[in-house]
Amino acid sequence: MTYCRTITLTLLLAMSPLATAGVIYTWVDEQGVSHYSEQAPKGVVATKLYSENIEPGKTGYLAPKKKAETKHDMTELEKSAAIINATDKEQAKKLCDSAKHSLSVLTTYQRLTRKNEKTGETEQLTDKQKKQAIAENTERQKLFCK
Repeated sequence: MTYCRTITLTLLLAMSPLATAGVIYTWVDEQGVSHYSEQAPKGVVATKLYSENIEPGKTGYLAPKKKAETKHDMTELEKSAAIINATDKEQAKKLCDSAKHSLSVLTTYQRLTRKNEKTGETEQLTDKQKKQAIAENTERQKLFCK
């Protein structure tokens, strides 16, 4: 008797997904809104969708693709730095040392002053000027310190 119940219960559980599969009706009303229902609408032509044919949406995301590296064209500053590095090693070393020293001063001290070439007065560097000078000296260091 229990063997028969076990088989019956197994068959019922195995067939239960088929019982839930059905027809889904879809239509668009006058306002352009899409509707979905298990009952067929009256007075409207509806499209039948069978739930067993509907595939679930993909989950996750696509990994970003790496951009192909483009060949870097040399700027005028890089070209002149390459010429100086190739022809005059001593000058390149002096420019490297100067850039290192300037960068050290710019990053060490908070309040920096410099002489205004037009008026001859000393003026304090603004944060914007300081950041620009740091960027310039970092670039000079990359170009001449090899």
